[in-house]
Amino acid sequence: MSVTIIFKIAAVGIIVTVLCQVLKHSGREEQAFLLSLAGLLIVLFWIVPYISELFQTMEALFSI
Repeated sequence: MSVTIIFKIAAVGIIVTVLCQVLKHSGREEQAFLLSLAGLLIVLFWIVPYISELFQTMEALFSI
């Protein structure tokens, strides 16, 4: 796992936070919620392969 994935996650978090605040102050709470949900899904799609790799490594390590 490289450090770049951590920076990508942090960048998405900062962008989503700023945009959510802008949307909330303009009275668009629904769009802010959908934006935060989209940010969460993007990060999950990035993380899932690493979690799969972790489980495969643990399975090989313990020979389950």
